[in-house]
Amino acid sequence: MHGALEDDRTGAGRVTTSFDHLAPGSELPPLARVVTREDVAAYAEAGGDHNPLHRDDDVARAAGFPGIIAHGMFTMGHMAAGVVSWAGEEATIERLSAQFRAPVFMGDEIVAGGRVRSVDPATRTAVVETWVTLQRDGKTEWPIRKGEAVVRFA
Repeated sequence: MHGALEDDRTGAGRVTTSFDHLAPGSELPPLARVVTREDVAAYAEAGGDHNPLHRDDDVARAAGFPGIIAHGMFTMGHMAAGVVSWAGEEATIERLSAQFRAPVFMGDEIVAGGRVRSVDPATRTAVVETWVTLQRDGKTEWPIRKGEAVVRFA
């Protein structure tokens, strides 16, 4: 998994970050997962987004994709999971934003990452630059680039 935390949905491998040890430039451990049809179908059901690009290979192929694609918000949810895995369950994500840049296909391994941009001791918050990458045809692609999370620590 390229040094990434494995997203086994059990919480194994999670770390809890101490606010007192945060510094600008600190990296979040990468969090990886392979996207499956079952993941995308479950997301579509939970979120009510039944766009055929996410459910029907023929429709997705007609739009120029090799098959169905993951929802952008599914990918953003993985980015948020990376922040929570790093910050710990006692922390609160106060704001999360992202720019969607590339589609995610079934079987892609997406890797969420981030870097602390700033720390405010008075409010016990950290601003974290966030992203999601994947490898495709020997190149790094950025399904999410220039994301940001504001995290408040207990």
